[in-house]
Amino acid sequence: MVLKVAIQMDHIETVDIDADSTFVLALEAQDRGHALYHYLPGHLSFAGGRVLAQAQPLSVKRQKDGHYTLGPSETLDLGQLDVVLMRQDPPFDMAYITTTHLLEHIHPRTLVVNDPAEVRNAPEKLYVTRFPDLMPPTLISSDRDRITAFRAEHKDIILKPLYGNGGFGVFHVTPKDENLNALLEMFTEFYREPIIAQKYLAEVRDGDKRIILIDGEAAGAVNRIPAEGEARANMHVGAEPVKCQLSPRDREICAAIGPDLKARGLIFVGIDVIGGYLTEINVTSPTGIQEINRFDGVKLEAWIWDVIEAKIK
Repeated sequence: MVLKVAIQMDHIETVDIDADSTFVLALEAQDRGHALYHYLPGHLSFAGGRVLAQAQPLSVKRQKDGHYTLGPSETLDLGQLDVVLMRQDPPFDMAYITTTHLLEHIHPRTLVVNDPAEVRNAPEKLYVTRFPDLMPPTLISSDRDRITAFRAEHKDIILKPLYGNGGFGVFHVTPKDENLNALLEMFTEFYREPIIAQKYLAEVRDGDKRIILIDGEAAGAVNRIPAEGEARANMHVGAEPVKCQLSPRDREICAAIGPDLKARGLIFVGIDVIGGYLTEINVTSPTGIQEINRFDGVKLEAWIWDVIEAKIK
């Protein structure tokens, strides 16, 4: 099977070839003989009833400072391709949402991974609220009095923007912290959406576990240990990836959410688990497969492509 595959992503030159999940997905597709094309979200258009992309043929290799080659730009009718990987990084803003509306015109005739309508309906910090029994105590609100009362009840809390990513704008507010009102003023200044308050989970010092699910099945995990003096466990702010195994609680969480992920066409998903609580379900551009591959001696990108090819058949 030879497929024509377009990858909607931020520019390929920006990726870290030792950590980026999109890079290894492209490598695996290339190894299978699939034809690859690269385009930026801003190069997506709708015209004459067709979804078009100004794209370039792409080849990749695991070589520092020479990991990609792009061919001449051409206009692709995405409805004539086999697969589109929607892999640009968040933020999950109106530009991101617009791409899901456009790609919905071609899916599932052209398989979009993940399903664009379901990506639109499943922003990370909102989709998780469909599983309240798995979450830590959580408040989503713009109401200052409710947020203040939540802090009074739980003492030690985390505040974060509803559509943030990568740990940006995440604050640990301790019981004696006098900055709560100032933080709420700042959030009001920068965001129109409600914010999230969650009970602080001290177990984050032992790590924030990223678990990958492929077509609804648990595929592997990596633990991320926050840097000293840092409340965030994102690797780009210094968290250390550590080998780990799926615990019985992890498997319980995956079993609870997996059927819904599969039913929604969310093939490649990364969830975050702290202290046995599900904190986020990442469906836009999840990462973590390279770290799991190294620690576990597996090749998760091959599993993902097996699923994609089976759906095409």
